[in-house]
Amino acid sequence: MSPLFQTPPDAADLAQLARKALATLPEHLRQHVTAVPIRIEEFPDAETERDMGLESPFDLLGLYRGVSLDRKSVGDVPHDVDMIFLYRRPILDYWCETGENLYHIVRHVLIHEIGHHFGLSDEDMERIEAEL
Repeated sequence: MSPLFQTPPDAADLAQLARKALATLPEHLRQHVTAVPIRIEEFPDAETERDMGLESPFDLLGLYRGVSLDRKSVGDVPHDVDMIFLYRRPILDYWCETGENLYHIVRHVLIHEIGHHFGLSDEDMERIEAEL
């Protein structure tokens, strides 16, 4: 259950919800994401907005940036650190519009982005989320 907030949840609040959601993942999945930083940002940056063709920065709740595990090779030289972004303002906007539980929203977005890290399909991610 989400805590009740008297003021809009800040980045630390969302990070706490993300850590709680991450702890619910089965160990065989969680062990592969412990080195993937989860960053809370207010909005996607301008480059991400442009690259993804977003009409509004509110259109994106989260993003996995990196090379999925199914496409990595031992011989690859990493060019950047894999990272998961959760976008605070779009998440809060979605929360206000839908009235859904904030923890469930954060958990859903996090699981979806972790799924991209594994190279999973949307159907795989939905199945994993339903099992948790």
